[in-house]
Amino acid sequence: IRHLRPDILLMAGGVDGGSRQHVIEMAELIVAASPRPRFGETLRLPVVYAGNKDAAAEVTEILSSAAQVRAVANLRPALDREDLAPARDIIHEFFLSHVMSHAPGYGKLLSWSPVPVMPTPAAVGDMVLAHATRTNSQVLCADIGGATTDVFSVFRNTEGQPIFNRTVSANLGMSYSVANVLIEAGARNIARWLPYHIPEAELSDRLRNKMIRPTSIPQSMEDLWLEQAVCREALRLSLAHHRMLAVGLAGNQQRRGIAEMFAQKSNRYELVDLMKLDLVIGSGGVLSHAPERLSAALMMLDGFGLQGVTELAVDSIFMMPHLGVLASVHPEAAQEIFTHDCLVHIAYGIAPVYDPRRKSAPELCSVALDGVVVGTIIAGRVQRVEIQGQGTQELLVTPLRSDVDVGAGPGKLYQRQVRCRGAGLIFDGRNRPIVMLEDSEARCEQQRQVYAALGLLQG
Repeated sequence: IRHLRPDILLMAGGVDGGSRQHVIEMAELIVAASPRPRFGETLRLPVVYAGNKDAAAEVTEILSSAAQVRAVANLRPALDREDLAPARDIIHEFFLSHVMSHAPGYGKLLSWSPVPVMPTPAAVGDMVLAHATRTNSQVLCADIGGATTDVFSVFRNTEGQPIFNRTVSANLGMSYSVANVLIEAGARNIARWLPYHIPEAELSDRLRNKMIRPTSIPQSMEDLWLEQAVCREALRLSLAHHRMLAVGLAGNQQRRGIAEMFAQKSNRYELVDLMKLDLVIGSGGVLSHAPERLSAALMMLDGFGLQGVTELAVDSIFMMPHLGVLASVHPEAAQEIFTHDCLVHIAYGIAPVYDPRRKSAPELCSVALDGVVVGTIIAGRVQRVEIQGQGTQELLVTPLRSDVDVGAGPGKLYQRQVRCRGAGLIFDGRNRPIVMLEDSEARCEQQRQVYAALGLLQG
């Protein structure tokens, strides 16, 4: 702890009314270590205490001589409840006052703005939460940049309450961090999304060149497809990271004997349920500025492994961070701009999940709009169907096999209202997880068929 030179220290532990001993000992340990802040020798180290409220006064007294302490509401006031917002807000405040204040030009920037400066993830998160709350929908958003990938989600817990979560994958990006994606995903996993064959050594060399020339843009279709393949893997890895942290609490822990300890199940459950997802939003250059909107939709379908029926949209010109700040001044204007100018609807993805071991007819689902059948989803095939008419229509997806699940349960009819705009419907019969063919040439042909089905294969 003495040698870490941290920006901020966060202390937590104990439920309200529980044990005080451990967090008090932790405070004494920090005083003994006497860590210095990373920036500013004259500043005291910022410490956020978000533990047992009964120990807050004693912890503050112990640390006050060596640190700037702020006590906030407990992160875990009870075993079955979490309260993350107060700690997140004070960390945000400390970040601006102790870290950003040392950035060149930050003082001048503050003099220009009548409102507080917001970090990009906080601003995007505010817009995602506001939209999910206003529309009563479950939303997943990814902001993929050159160095990091931020994932935001709003899903309802078992009590039906919307829970917002935000994670930052600081090592996954499209330029400065592209080599990290290569290392974590592997060249083979990136290559599986390409409609052409490329040796793994050449793929690695191209991505390393991108890392040392981060501002370069694709100069050919092969370069573009490779960049989009990297995007799929960055989205996949970032969502896996997000799902690990976006969890709910199922109930109180129970007192158990020694013999039962190893059989005890976690009281946490995963909040992210792709079958219940209403809307996915893609943001960042590779998604917002994709030459074809359908290619952005396909990147999200593949990278996130979307299931069921999901509306696919992108942030048109990377406007969400700016609207998040505007919302702090004029929320109605920010919401109107977000709905009409920022959020660009692409299509609705329909991706049934079924038992791959079942050998039966390839027809998975019948799809109808306002009672008129518009197509059939075929196992292993991707198709696009345009939506005719105006306004909203009722989408009915009828499984043709008892093992097929589109969101209402195996073999059960799924229905929802859809808007008639964008590229229509994308039928994705490739099952989840998507299984690729082992042979390289056959796998490339498999991808070419997917690209051709959406009109993305040129020449």
